[in-house]
Amino acid sequence: MDLPHLLITLILIFVGAKALGELANRIGQPTVLGELVAGVILGVGGLKLLDPHANVFVLLADIGVIILLFETGLATDIRELLEVGWRSLAVAAVGVILPFAGGFAFALAFGYTNLVAIFLGAALTATSVGITVRVLSDLGKLKSKEAKIILAAAVADDIIGLIILAVVRDLGITGEVHPLKIVQITALAVGFFVAAIVLGNIFAKQLVRIIEKTRTSGTLIVASIAFAFLLSLGAELAGSAAIIGSFAAGLALGRTHKFEVIARELKPVAYIFTPIFFVKIGADVDLAYFNPFNEANHAILVVAGFLFVIAMVGKLLSGAAVFDRRIKATTVGIGMAPRGEVGLIFAEVGRRAGIVTADLFAAVVVVMALTTFVAPPLLKASVARRPRGVSLLAWFFEPARRRVSNLIWGR
Repeated sequence: MDLPHLLITLILIFVGAKALGELANRIGQPTVLGELVAGVILGVGGLKLLDPHANVFVLLADIGVIILLFETGLATDIRELLEVGWRSLAVAAVGVILPFAGGFAFALAFGYTNLVAIFLGAALTATSVGITVRVLSDLGKLKSKEAKIILAAAVADDIIGLIILAVVRDLGITGEVHPLKIVQITALAVGFFVAAIVLGNIFAKQLVRIIEKTRTSGTLIVASIAFAFLLSLGAELAGSAAIIGSFAAGLALGRTHKFEVIARELKPVAYIFTPIFFVKIGADVDLAYFNPFNEANHAILVVAGFLFVIAMVGKLLSGAAVFDRRIKATTVGIGMAPRGEVGLIFAEVGRRAGIVTADLFAAVVVVMALTTFVAPPLLKASVARRPRGVSLLAWFFEPARRRVSNLIWGR
């Protein structure tokens, strides 16, 4: 992509994202939904003005989600995150087990091979926290308990997803699983996140002290972003996800006395880069798969319909794992539902490894698109509702949780 094409691409992204984001906002929907729709209109499913696979576009979108999670980390208190730790692990575990089991059972029932069944189950376990974070941020709910649980669960989900992705890739290429590789990926992912928070906290404070002695304007925000990029790079090299590194950087800098200044100066940067990420997701959606009048799509849409129900129900039920009537289980479940770019990565791995046919790949892409687009309006509706009546499963299980807690802790 040369400079004129890059400039045209950025103009289309910025104008489309803001125009459709404003329209979505005016009809009572989250801004991010408009940005996703802008991507669909401009991408492969619409006017074909944007190529979602162009290397520069992909890299700019990656920067966008790194900035988004860095900003989220700045607004998150790590102590509050740790307080919901066990609930988040429970949400992540249920949100992986149920969709995987459902996808696996569906595939076997429809006559697919064990390898395809494993792939379908794995593809449904993904979570794209970027979309949820953006909606909660726009609604001013990023500091709610539901948001804390979703964020912590998403980190756990990313680690679990990396393990599952490695297993699926090994099965597709060699036909066998390497247990040592699974242990290595798990240890690196968990170890990096813990080390990034502990060491990042130390270095972040030292970084701020050094910057306070400088006289050059803009040094604080530039150094902060460089710090986020450094931890994102470390995460990638450690075999983890870059967003885990940027989120850890935000958590670390969020504990310094300059975090409000950093957050304020980061806003204009986020306004530029984060829409690129959401437009990129929308640009990947090919509307041709959704045409019911094309006979070739009938089988795709039927399979996608079943998988969509499994994908949504599995994540919605994961919200019940919070076991707390004060927390909206529905909000947590919907917040874990979007698959976005994470699900598309799973689909692409399955296609390249020769695990799935073109039709099955298309069905998975349809599911990823549907979960991505229905989540923002559902999440906004759920946040707007009062807690009473939306966490019935949590209300039902809360007495049992208390009895177990009393038995373990003696109170």
